[in-house]
Amino acid sequence: MPDLALSVLDLVPVRSDQTSADALAATLDLARAADRLGYRRYWIAEHHNMPAVAATNPPVLIGLIASATERIRVGSGGVMLPNHAPLVVAEQFALLEAAFPGRIDLGIGRAPGSDPVTSWALRHGAGGVSDEAVTRFPEYVDNVLAMMEPAGVGLALRGRQHVLRATPGATSVPEIWLLGSSDYSARMAAAKGMPYVFAHHFSGSGTAEALDLYRSTFQPSDLLDEPRTFLTVNVSVADTAEEAHRLALPQLLQMLSLRTGAPLAAQRLVEDAETIVDAGLPPGHDELVEAMRRRWVIGDPATARAQLADLAASYGVDEVMVNPVGSAFAGADPRSARARERTLQLLAD
Repeated sequence: MPDLALSVLDLVPVRSDQTSADALAATLDLARAADRLGYRRYWIAEHHNMPAVAATNPPVLIGLIASATERIRVGSGGVMLPNHAPLVVAEQFALLEAAFPGRIDLGIGRAPGSDPVTSWALRHGAGGVSDEAVTRFPEYVDNVLAMMEPAGVGLALRGRQHVLRATPGATSVPEIWLLGSSDYSARMAAAKGMPYVFAHHFSGSGTAEALDLYRSTFQPSDLLDEPRTFLTVNVSVADTAEEAHRLALPQLLQMLSLRTGAPLAAQRLVEDAETIVDAGLPPGHDELVEAMRRRWVIGDPATARAQLADLAASYGVDEVMVNPVGSAFAGADPRSARARERTLQLLAD
């Protein structure tokens, strides 16, 4: 894949044999591997109150990962803006950019990234991610963009004009992307002239339509002259296709629980996932698992590389962001994610 850039999406999964500290140690090792292997960027998701996901605070994780790596771009995939005051996001990423100039990405999303109770708690008990916060999302995005500019933004308050800056003495700003899984986000990114990423790894449908809408309605801006986008996909690669499919099974079951409303748990080990499947899934669930499996890239290195190249060609992108989903076998080192590292290594070789 000589003309295809590869990047990484990380939800910091927590397996049943791991603590949060173990999962973070594994993520840092994975980020170092991505840096060493030449991956373009490493993005951290934002999810809350989920037993298998430790990516609750992208800015904190971005600081840790950028400190542990040397050249790879590090960013959010993404910060769910309705959960946060725009000034706080602008301040966090302005400081990250000051500490690691030219290496920080700010991906912004509109979804809450959690259940309604946690969303309520994120807003200090003030009604959760309210309809107003979602409705004003375009305004909040504009505020973040303006506040991070070195000159800041003018704020009229009580009859006086004030200058508001995310940080004093800024000399650069992060690369800012709009993320989404609907036509809404594609249309908004096009109207604002922003780079855009559709969550293909999560949605799996509507990708072509969203990207076509983004490209066909794009308006050039100070940020961008022409449309810029890439593709995200769930990936499990191993020396053999059989092993790759075994390693992907725990995450397939996790996504099945999410889509069917079943209770969530820490990511299972491979043997535990196989025991559940061998015992038989509820009616209709086999078909759901198989439908997800077909949208993921799972296989040996040659097959996986060919599938990624085909996806990139189909959607007209020159970059693919892989979410390495492989779990682990019983007895694995809890402070490592060997299957996930192996996926990155085999794709890069």
